[in-house]
Amino acid sequence: MRLFWCAGTCDALGSQLSGLVLPLLLLSLGRTPAEVGAVAGVCAAATLLLGPFAAVPADRGARKKVMVGAALVSAAAMTGVALAVRSGAVPMAVLIGAVLVERSATSCYEAASLGTVALVCPPAEHRRVLSRLQAGERGALVLGPALGGVLFQAGRWLPFLADALSYVVAAGCIRALRTELSPPREQRPPAGSPRRTWRAAAAEAGAGVALIRCEPLLRLALGWLSAVNALLAALYYTTVFALQDQGRGAAGPGLVLALAGAAGLAGALLAPRLAGRRSPTRVLVAVSWLMVPPAAALAAARDAWQFGLLFGLLCLLTPLATVALQARIIQVVPPGLQARTGTVLATASGAAAALAPALAGLAADRVGPGTTFVGCAVLLTAVALHATWAAPALTRGTGEEPA
Repeated sequence: MRLFWCAGTCDALGSQLSGLVLPLLLLSLGRTPAEVGAVAGVCAAATLLLGPFAAVPADRGARKKVMVGAALVSAAAMTGVALAVRSGAVPMAVLIGAVLVERSATSCYEAASLGTVALVCPPAEHRRVLSRLQAGERGALVLGPALGGVLFQAGRWLPFLADALSYVVAAGCIRALRTELSPPREQRPPAGSPRRTWRAAAAEAGAGVALIRCEPLLRLALGWLSAVNALLAALYYTTVFALQDQGRGAAGPGLVLALAGAAGLAGALLAPRLAGRRSPTRVLVAVSWLMVPPAAALAAARDAWQFGLLFGLLCLLTPLATVALQARIIQVVPPGLQARTGTVLATASGAAAALAPALAGLAADRVGPGTTFVGCAVLLTAVALHATWAAPALTRGTGEEPA
């Protein structure tokens, strides 16, 4: 399990390193913000589209091969970017092509990694292991941007080289795992005909969607994760808009991001102890209601430290619910559908979070940050009401204590 944690943390750290400096590099090469945004959008689209298809061979038993191969492809792509930047001549087409290859390979790695926890540890350890994995990702989110900025100042090519090395470390850790990361043969999906049509391939890739439609807990998780991720993104960007209106500059959002990252890391580490053995639905309802007051209080905040503390409280609470939900999802989803189902949940929540900043900006322009904060709090109240209404139905006949 330590090797898998090391692989995921190194991958997340490297991605944060290069993800921060790529826009800076493009801007330094004379590209406009619109072109930088277009590159980011294309890379995000590739991530959303390829993940479900990469999950199919992972569920069939090739999870380790997909992860190792994808990590090595990403390492090669980032090495190419580092060499191109180091040489001083960076053709835009080559740079975008290499980044697109890296993002596509990373999406395959992430899709294949979903469901690995169920194969490497017993059910009693799921919450503890998931909390450690989430803590590693949160730690990378805190450390990565700062380290990336330092390396970029020392040499524009260094963050990309560091990202390439992180992929090599991740591939080595996954390769060193003793288990093959494969579900039992009888629980794998059928291999299918080599002459399958695109329609059949799409249906197989969409098997996770079919399972979510049939399973109430998965539907609740899909809606909750998507809504909460989108609202957290909207609250953060609205905080940035509010601080800019007050003339706080970049220091204010930086403080908010630092406090939020530290709080999220603490929440991930404390999740097994605070959530304990309580049912995931009970934890979900409690967290949903506890998030409403700090979200509403953001409308009355004035200083950066006030925004940081309130937003940090939100980031402290969310890992409690996500760890409990993920542990229960692992138990509900069959081993042969872990990667595909997890990819659907991750894609939906990621897409919702990607749309939130634009909507938050539009709302802040029209009605102001304060009203936008209140609107987000109202939507969080609606999420809490839905969780409270749906939770009792999920606990009947499952042996879980009612919410």
